[in-house]
Amino acid sequence: MKNLIIFMPSIEGGGVEKNLFIISNYLALKLKKIILITASSNYNNYFNKNIEIINPKYKFWDSLSRRTKYLVCLILLLKKILINKDVLILAFQANIYCILLSKIFNIKIIARSNSSPSGWSKNLLKNIIYKKILKMADKVIVNSEEFKKEMKIRFSLNTECIYNPLNKKEILFLSKKKNKFNYFIKNKKYLRILTIGRLVDQKDQITILKALNIIKNKINFRMLIIGKGINKTKLDDYIIKNNLKEKVKLIEFQKNPYKFIKLCDLFILSSVYEGLPNVLLEAICLKKFVISSNCPTGPKEILSYNKGGSLYDPKNYTQLAKLIEKFYKKKLNAEKKIKHAYNGLYRFDYKNNLNKYLNLVLRYL
Repeated sequence: MKNLIIFMPSIEGGGVEKNLFIISNYLALKLKKIILITASSNYNNYFNKNIEIINPKYKFWDSLSRRTKYLVCLILLLKKILINKDVLILAFQANIYCILLSKIFNIKIIARSNSSPSGWSKNLLKNIIYKKILKMADKVIVNSEEFKKEMKIRFSLNTECIYNPLNKKEILFLSKKKNKFNYFIKNKKYLRILTIGRLVDQKDQITILKALNIIKNKINFRMLIIGKGINKTKLDDYIIKNNLKEKVKLIEFQKNPYKFIKLCDLFILSSVYEGLPNVLLEAICLKKFVISSNCPTGPKEILSYNKGGSLYDPKNYTQLAKLIEKFYKKKLNAEKKIKHAYNGLYRFDYKNNLNKYLNLVLRYL
C-alpha cells in the first residue's frame, strides 16, 4: 500500500485547518503511514503522534507569506517524491502547484478545494489554466453541493462532495468550559452579537460594522469580533471614527471559540465567498440564530434557503441592518428557524463524512 502524504503548507487557525486536523487524525487511526508536509510547525501537537510531520529546518519560514510557504513545502514534497514515488497526495492547499508536481512524476493526487471559485478564479485566462490543471487531478473534493455545481459550470469538472465532519459532542463539551471573558454579561438588556473569522476582505467584517452603525441608536447591542488579520487596523479605525468603541470589541482567535458562541444571542457571517463555513455549523450546533451573507458557497445550503436562518446579499449592509433589527424585535420567527437548522445537521455527521474521506483515499492507495 502507498504512503499517504497530506499537503498543507500554511496552517492559520481557520475552518480549513479544523477540517485538516479532524480528517488527518481520523485517517491516522486507519492507515499505517501518513506524512504531513507543512511550514507551520507551531501546530505539530494538534496531530496524531502516528503522523510523520515534515517541517522546514528553520522555524522562521512560518512567519513568511503563504506563497513563500507554498514554495518551501513544494521543495520538501519534491524531495520526498524523489526518495519514494509510491505515494498518494492529499492536498488541502496550493492545489494547482501540487497537481502539476504530482503529474510530472506520475503520482496520484486528491485535491480538496476549500472555497468557491468566485473568490480565486478572477479572469478568463485563470479559468482556462485552472480548468486544465484541475482536470489532471485524480479526484477533486468539494464540501457543498452548491460548490460542486459551480465547479461543473465553471470548469466542466466532476467533483466529489464530502461535507465537513461536525463533532457535535466535542463542541458541546468545550462550550461548557469556564469563560473568564466578561464582555458578554448574562442579562437581557442588550443583544449579544458574535462573528468569528480572519480579518481579511473575504470575511468582510466591515459590512457588519456598517450595518451596526445604521442601527446603533435604535437597538441596544454588544458586538464581539474574534479573529486576526491584515484588516484589523481598518476595522479599528472604523469603530473609533463612528463612535462604536463602547459597543464593539475585537479580540484575537481563540483556541476554544465555542464558549464564546454559547454566550451570544446572534451569530453573523459576512463573507463574500466561502466553501462550507464551519463556523455556521458550530453556531447552529449550539442553537444560535444565524444571519449570513448569501455568498457562494455553503450558507444557503446550511440554512436551507432561509428556513434555518436569515440570508442577505453580500456587502449589503442596509439589508443586514434591517435583519438585525428584526431579530432584536422578535420578528423573524427565530425559534422555529433555529430548530430547523439544528435538525439539518445530520448531513454533516462526524463519522459518516470521515468514512467518506477514508473510502476515497483507500480507492487510490
